[in-house]
Amino acid sequence: MNIYVGNLTEHMTEETLRKAFEAFGEVESVKIIKDRFTGRSKEFGFVEMPSNSEADKAIKALNGNMVDKKLIKVNHADSGGKKKKKPFRRRRD
Repeated sequence: MNIYVGNLTEHMTEETLRKAFEAFGEVESVKIIKDRFTGRSKEFGFVEMPSNSEADKAIKALNGNMVDKKLIKVNHADSGGKKKKKPFRRRRD
């Protein structure tokens, strides 16, 4: 299950985030999103856990709790398939 983690500190590492989630089960991957130009954290990321039940426990336990001295937001990540794409329209010149 893919999990969204928001409100991270700018200095949060993927290893720190992994340790917070490993307390609830196996973690497949951790990715903190960074600005491509500055390399600075955008203060959110994603954690992938193979077990849905372990992921649900982690979400319930960590949402609204302190990690690295900041309250984090944790919930199921949007699959991206819910948004409807706008149809392509050719511009008239």
